[in-house]
Amino acid sequence: MPMSDESRVKQLLDRSFDALLPLLAVPLAFLIGAVILMVMDVDPIAAYGVLITGAFGDVSGITQTLVRTTPLLLVGLGIVIAFRGGVLNIGGEGQLVMGAIATTVLVLSLPTWPGWILMILAMLAGAAAGAFWGFIPGLLRARLGVSENLSTIMMNAIAAQFANFLLAGPLMDPLQRELGSFLPESARIPRSVWLYRPIPQSSLHIGFFIALIFAILVYIFLWRTSIGYRIRAVGLNPAASRYAGINVPYYEALALTLGGMFAGLAGSFEVLGVHHKLLEYLSSGYGFSGIVVALFGKLHPLGAIPASILFGGLLVGGDKMQRVVQVPSALITTISGLVVLFVVSSVIFTERRARRRKIHG
Repeated sequence: MPMSDESRVKQLLDRSFDALLPLLAVPLAFLIGAVILMVMDVDPIAAYGVLITGAFGDVSGITQTLVRTTPLLLVGLGIVIAFRGGVLNIGGEGQLVMGAIATTVLVLSLPTWPGWILMILAMLAGAAAGAFWGFIPGLLRARLGVSENLSTIMMNAIAAQFANFLLAGPLMDPLQRELGSFLPESARIPRSVWLYRPIPQSSLHIGFFIALIFAILVYIFLWRTSIGYRIRAVGLNPAASRYAGINVPYYEALALTLGGMFAGLAGSFEVLGVHHKLLEYLSSGYGFSGIVVALFGKLHPLGAIPASILFGGLLVGGDKMQRVVQVPSALITTISGLVVLFVVSSVIFTERRARRRKIHG
């Protein structure tokens, strides 16, 4: 029976409301943040003004925001793939660290190789290390039924301790040993493998543009290839996928492995494009913030692009707000957490509305 014009309009309004609902998460989170600022006797308008201008007010702020966007986007893409495959990858932090370690070890082991060859190999090494760190929880889930929530968290801890061991011993910069400072950092990698910076006097590197390309490729992979279709089918309904002959454990493990690959590549870019060495706190929490990016982007690779820019701006602007207005950095973490809370709540609300529409026609 064809739909009436009134039904079509109602359906369009419902879909528009469902699509716009998650966007309310940001102003709601900032509204609560404003209340917290007033309790702290800080002018919220002035504080948020500093946050916005610090992130997007000039070339320096914009480029720094895009630098922070790069690892957030790459980790977020990995989270999107995992979620679409029906698994939760909380191991982005460890996978990023392992990618950074692999990149650093390879470059410092082959310092005389041609720069562009070594750069490509370093990226591949970082991606492979991250993929391996994601494959282990995937294998444990596929073969032994181990919850990936637990295994990925444990892998984070192992990666962090492994990095600490290396930076306190084999990978510590020999110059730090000679000076007696013993700072937990590696030697600086050769300039020939640094990622190109298209804007002079800025920290923006080509990794950002590579991440954008990967976002498009992930979209094509998930929605335009048979493997991507199977991953999404497993995530939507494992039982039906199993009945249709899809190897559910294999695609769950594949989703975790691919997620680890992108997180590892993010770690590689942090070494090659930003720090040019392995540091103790290189990640800055990107592995966990990537989950926020993926959720805010509605678990869509293209949606992760504006989401990562937004949260990259929050990080940069939050740093400036902390310096200028003297507010604790935990406030930005609180606002990010509130955004996630409201986004997840909106998703649950939307799904319930969809079920009610299906039941009542």
